[in-house]
Amino acid sequence: MALSAALVPLQSQAQTQPAGVPQVQPPPSMRPTPSQLELSKMIWSTISAVDHANRSGNYSVLRDISAQSFQIQNNASRLSEIFAGIRNSRIDLSNALLVPPTYNQAPQMIREDIFRVQGFFQIRPIALSFDLYYQWEQGMWKLVGIDLQPVEMSTGAPQR
Repeated sequence: MALSAALVPLQSQAQTQPAGVPQVQPPPSMRPTPSQLELSKMIWSTISAVDHANRSGNYSVLRDISAQSFQIQNNASRLSEIFAGIRNSRIDLSNALLVPPTYNQAPQMIREDIFRVQGFFQIRPIALSFDLYYQWEQGMWKLVGIDLQPVEMSTGAPQR
């Protein structure tokens, strides 16, 4: 089963800021790297927000808690379209809140203010793969890109 929920592309900061408004970011030393527990909480929070949006049909909260560039690119209606595949598959995303995420690789900084985390949740009968991007904004890490994929359990875990 291959359903893509969404991968919201990253935009350059120049495209997301209104003309004439300078982008002020704290220096990298002021951007704390999330601990393992904090990172897990960020991922669970993201999955929970998508789950609530899918259950209620209201994607405005998911949009509002995300980074500004995510908000600019996506209105609630577009997010509803993006997540239609996951929603229609009736996968219970709340099951991911009961298990720790398994990482495919260590989270990586892809830009000085954006990091990427990839992995999956070993839920049954279908595992949930994730590829998430977070941007440092307003003193916290906020969702800026997301891809959720249901995968068969036999392919959800890395081969050893």
